[in-house]
Amino acid sequence: MVHIRPATEDDFPALLQVQQAAFGEYAGIYKLSGWTTETVESLKDDAREKHILLAEANGEIVGSVRFWTVAGVCVIRLLSVSPASQSRGVGKALIREIERVTTDAHKIYACTMLRTARNIQFFLNLGYKAETILPDHYDHLDLICFAKYR
Repeated sequence: MVHIRPATEDDFPALLQVQQAAFGEYAGIYKLSGWTTETVESLKDDAREKHILLAEANGEIVGSVRFWTVAGVCVIRLLSVSPASQSRGVGKALIREIERVTTDAHKIYACTMLRTARNIQFFLNLGYKAETILPDHYDHLDLICFAKYR
């Protein structure tokens, strides 16, 4: 069973390990820079501006996600699930928790790498609609962005 809760600073080292493993799987496809090299200090800075949720299974951190709301739009960033825990509902549980706790947004918005069919299908299965393609974005990545309106 997966338990979702807000992250604390004590969780940050383990959270970053999960994030590095999750995004490290794309190393042969993309230049991943900040997603795999983020530090605890930069995560602390990010946590001042964003909410961070984590997923635990059997007492171990297996996933995390960051989000914030601006002008009625909840922006989801850095959804990460450990490779060993993927396809077990962890990512879905994290997204559903954001949808549950974000009451000040009329739109929920998330982007993923355009050449990751599994990630694209993930958002489609959760009822998100493709809305925008951002070519040559972060470190020359092509992103596809999804939205769900309330």
